[in-house]
Formats: sequence, C-alpha cells, structure tokens
Amino acid sequence: MRRRPQTPTPSDRIVAGDCVAAMNALPAGCADLVFADPPYNLQLGGGLTRPDQSKVDGVDDAWDKFSDFESYDAFTRDWLSAARHALKPDGALWVIGSYHNIFRVGAILQD
Repeated sequence: MRRRPQTPTPSDRIVAGDCVAAMNALPAGCADLVFADPPYNLQLGGGLTRPDQSKVDGVDDAWDKFSDFESYDAFTRDWLSAARHALKPDGALWVIGSYHNIFRVGAILQD
C-alpha cells in the first residue's frame, strides 16, 4: 500500500495572514514556538507622549480597535486557543505587549 504524501508543514518561516485562521490551519502540535505581537488595544483618544513630552507614533489602525474589553478578551481567547492548537506539548509562547494589554493576556492565559 502506498503512503499518501502529506502536506508539508511550514518550517522555519513566518506565516502571514489572519492569526486565528492561519494557526488553526496548521497541523496540531507542529510549532516549537508561537511569537505573538497582538493588538495592544490602545484606544487612543488623542496623542501619545513619552515622559520627556516627545510624541509616540502609536498604532491608530482598525485592527487595534475594539468596542470594549469584552470583545478584546474574546479575540485574545481566540488567538491563544489557536496558538495552543499549533504548539507542541513542550512548545513555547512568546507574547509582546504593553501595559495596555499584557495583564489581560496574562489573566486569560491563567484562566
């Protein structure tokens, strides 16, 4: 009996696209590392400045805007669930964040 060729798993490359769909499309347990830089949910109502009053060129794009914390948390649960699907049992998750979002991400991870 001949073995069917398997679809190759992306190896040593960055997969671009909707993060939830892209990670869910990967074979379960195929990734050693998921590096995530999720939306920070800045909700800027005006300019963002540093302590020295220099301007921060913050994100003001639609992908970083959520109607409320509930919708941001739902998105966070979705991408973390997809990351868990993709990660090997001994895989690692590396999340970049700011004080705007990292505590919410951490709390959801603990839940």
